Amino acid sequence: MIIAVSGTPGTGKTKLSKALAKALGHKYLDVNKLIKDKKLSVGYDRKRKSRVVDTRKLNTELIRIIKDNPDLVIDSHLSHFIPKQYVHRCIITTCELGELKKRLDERDYSEDKVGENLEAEIFEICLNEAEEAGHKVIAVDTTKGYRIESIKKLLEAKTK
Repeated sequence: MIIAVSGTPGTGKTKLSKALAKALGHKYLDVNKLIKDKKLSVGYDRKRKSRVVDTRKLNTELIRIIKDNPDLVIDSHLSHFIPKQYVHRCIITTCELGELKKRLDERDYSEDKVGENLEAEIFEICLNEAEEAGHKVIAVDTTKGYRIESIKKLLEAKTK
């Protein structure tokens, strides 16, 4: 099963993705590492202190990896851009704004970047984009943690 885990930065994608991959016996794919290793960024945004990624190039590489790995958990705030036919389920992590701000401040994000990410969470950008792309979405609020077994059951129920 191919599972894309996406959401606003700081909402808990990586922790959930790693735990889910372990619980399911799936391979874990860190898209940030892939972007760096395969040199998939097309520039650097100094204001945001982040790489600019061409999602078409990224998707080409991800589709190649998906074809070689039938059981995969893909971790990235860009993973909901993978075409729906390659993804069985798309998990969108969410978080209450107060907790998200705390997490982003702990990462030492700039005030502008914190504001931008809080706004993305308020407007549920990743969730809306995933649904508009036609993904089968499961939203998981990570504010107070989550039970990986509950998520596993949701995934199993939705595949039947």
